Amino acid sequence: MLEANNSLSKIAPLQQWTKQQKVPFVIAGPCSAETETQVQNTVKSIVEFAPQVSMLRAGIWKPRTRPNSFEGVGEIGLSWIKNASVEVGLPVIVEVANPQHVEQCLRAGIDALWIGARTTVSPFNIQEIADSLRGINIPVLVKNPVNPDIELWLGAIERFYNVGIDKLAAIHRGFSIYGKSIYRNPPMWEIPIELRRRFPQIPIIVDPSHIGGSSDLVQPLSQQAMDMGFEGLMIETHENPEKAWSDAKQQITPKILGEILQKLEVCATKIEKNNLEHLSELRTQIDRIDDYLVELMGERMQISEQIGNLKKEHRLTIHQAERWAEIVKRALEKSKQTGLTEEFILKLFQQIHNESIRHQEKIMK
Repeated sequence: MLEANNSLSKIAPLQQWTKQQKVPFVIAGPCSAETETQVQNTVKSIVEFAPQVSMLRAGIWKPRTRPNSFEGVGEIGLSWIKNASVEVGLPVIVEVANPQHVEQCLRAGIDALWIGARTTVSPFNIQEIADSLRGINIPVLVKNPVNPDIELWLGAIERFYNVGIDKLAAIHRGFSIYGKSIYRNPPMWEIPIELRRRFPQIPIIVDPSHIGGSSDLVQPLSQQAMDMGFEGLMIETHENPEKAWSDAKQQITPKILGEILQKLEVCATKIEKNNLEHLSELRTQIDRIDDYLVELMGERMQISEQIGNLKKEHRLTIHQAERWAEIVKRALEKSKQTGLTEEFILKLFQQIHNESIRHQEKIMK
């Protein structure tokens, strides 16, 4: 894996390769190009109601879970979205899933390409697409894989970087889970945040349409993305979402898009020097507490190893169900006094428990 801050240092800043100084960087357009008229009307309305938009989008080839559903209009749609984009003076981006798509997009003059979540999961597919772009430094935006695997996501970005593409960005569209959720693809914000920590030079565009799966969630998810300091948004926008041929529930009208962007609060990533002193004091307190937490965890694991020796001596199993239930019960009761959520406490102590088991397994072996 590439070393953070060094190997990807030549990635061009977002504003440099987009030639757009708008903040945030907003990509908008229909989930699918359906007809030439639909594309033209949607693009014109986007420019009218949402002048903050920096780039247009449209799905030309649609990877569907089940056959016999709308899978996109194909190559003919490239000229529709390209002509519409030229008319309003904005660049356009299209999803590609194989080298043939790349060839057709380049021939049509498409300005940028994005890699879909279903494609990112396959290193073979990614490498084929990357090889087809060798020597062509077109902007490429890589969506996270369907499953929550940051290494797979970074690996896909790395493959494009290795063939000479430095105009790269990541698109966060959430992750699939088994079970119920208010989201179509829960955001699991900790994953893009970890990507940002390891590779701060990679711009991150958030896709609230696919995360939420509902038009009602586009606004709050967009604001969350800004609150966390991500660079942009990709929002599915249709002239008449109710009649959309794909993903009708998550698309919004150009007018609503304009309203969302108008109300969006973009936070600064850095504080002014004259306000820095108090923030620095609070961060110092946090650092001191964090150091103490790490020291306490180390002390706890030393005790776990002593317990592991006793378990080995008396031939006891590592996992003691009753004891684990007692620990969780005590922690949850304590959390009520501190304002911490049960979900957080359960996740925290599960990780502590896993680390404790790992230490005791070393003793048993």
